[in-house]
Amino acid sequence: MVSYERLWETMKKKNISQYYLIHYCNVSSSQIDRLKKNCYVSTHTIEKLCFLLQCNVEDIMTVYPDPEPSTVSSEVK
Repeated sequence: MVSYERLWETMKKKNISQYYLIHYCNVSSSQIDRLKKNCYVSTHTIEKLCFLLQCNVEDIMTVYPDPEPSTVSSEVK
C-alpha cells in the first residue's frame, strides 16, 4: 500500500497549495485526485513533485507492505 500523507504535510510546510501545483506547475488535477486517494501514480509524477517541492521521495510518500493474502486450504475427499 502506498500513502501520500507525507506529501500533504510537506506541501503545508512549504506553503504550496494544490491550486498552485495545478495552475502554475502543470500537475494535472486527475493526478492530484489519485494522490488524495492513495492510488498509484507514475514515477514521472513522483519525480516532478520532488523537483517542485525540492524534497526527497520519503518526504512525499510511504510504502507499506500489503497484508499477505489469506490462504484457503482446499480439502480433497
